[in-house]
Amino acid sequence: MGEILFLSHRVPWPPNRGDKIRSHHILRKLIDHVPVHLVCFADDEAEATERCDIKPSLASVQIVQRTKPNWQAGIEGIITGKPVSLTSFDSGEIREYVENILATRPIDCIFVFSGQMAQFVPEDYSGRLVMDFVDVDSAKFESYADAGSGPMAWINRREGKLLRAFEQKVAVRSDFALFVSEAEAQLFRQRSGLDARKIRAVGNGIDLDFYDPDKACAVTSHMDGPLIIFTGQMDYRPNVDAVVSFSGEVMPEILKHYPYAQFAIVGRAPKDEVLLLDGVNGTIVTGSVDDIRTWMKAADIVVAPLRIARGIQNKVLEAMAMAKPVVASVAAAQGIEAVDGQHFHIAKDPRHEAELVCTLLADPKKAKALGESARRLIRSAYSWETQLTDIAELCGLGARKLTEAAE
Repeated sequence: MGEILFLSHRVPWPPNRGDKIRSHHILRKLIDHVPVHLVCFADDEAEATERCDIKPSLASVQIVQRTKPNWQAGIEGIITGKPVSLTSFDSGEIREYVENILATRPIDCIFVFSGQMAQFVPEDYSGRLVMDFVDVDSAKFESYADAGSGPMAWINRREGKLLRAFEQKVAVRSDFALFVSEAEAQLFRQRSGLDARKIRAVGNGIDLDFYDPDKACAVTSHMDGPLIIFTGQMDYRPNVDAVVSFSGEVMPEILKHYPYAQFAIVGRAPKDEVLLLDGVNGTIVTGSVDDIRTWMKAADIVVAPLRIARGIQNKVLEAMAMAKPVVASVAAAQGIEAVDGQHFHIAKDPRHEAELVCTLLADPKKAKALGESARRLIRSAYSWETQLTDIAELCGLGARKLTEAAE
């Protein structure tokens, strides 16, 4: 086995948001086997210069800061007939770097993390190609279109249609197309008609040492009543919609029974519509926090009221690892191999969310037992080592592992 070229749409460190957590751990796994060249985008200068302990272990690193405004990407998408998801991440600098790496290094495998990066694989590349789509992005945009109206519905419908064709083309060309859950993999098999052996589910794991409730201290502010929390990147549309719905539709029902209950929205980069929720219906908007575990430790209940979601929600796995009772929407629970009522509660709609939260608040022993059951499940099945067992073999490293074991 020669070397691997790893393409990622974001710098895969620090592992502090869903996509970066997954790419970070896959990258760690691969550099244990062969030299890996990383090519990726950074959202800003701070991210481009961020230090990480795995960076010195890479064969080479090329980080390009993404500066293209959304309006420009939109115009390019219309002119070229491409999905805006692709034009937004297009880069001549990355194309040139990829061509140079392929011409000068013994690259046997290209690992592409996130669909946007597949555009940088040259048409004449004939080596192994592993495409980690993570989620079926085209289906996400289709859901946005179905839930919306007016110009944005048209834009999202266009994006979904173009992305679906692009995903199909990339998957056909790939040796393996990976998805974060069996549900996402099965959806793509149905949409693409491709051989099930090519479409694989490779799940997300949890840093069990970090998300250990015995190693965290609870935040001490805002503790006047029961604490319900939501965690996530708060400039991400599904997260924004989730907290707006929970604060406006669910909290009023909870407050009827628990007048001092508080709903904390814990996550970086809150959009204006999230900031406006602060102080409304017992809602607290924290913005970025130094240690997310302090809020999880303090929480009575963690909620994941996403109305649109794809793949596996790390926020749910993290809360379960911290032994917290979780109330998740049907969309947020998808892909997690857990039992409703035994490891978490699944709510059918906002009214059901309020009912389940109040039931748990009324019975702390039941809530604690639910959290402890969740923690046992996560520790037994959701370590990164368990979830990434096959990743090296998919990249063609199986023979190397067998040889090394024999030596």
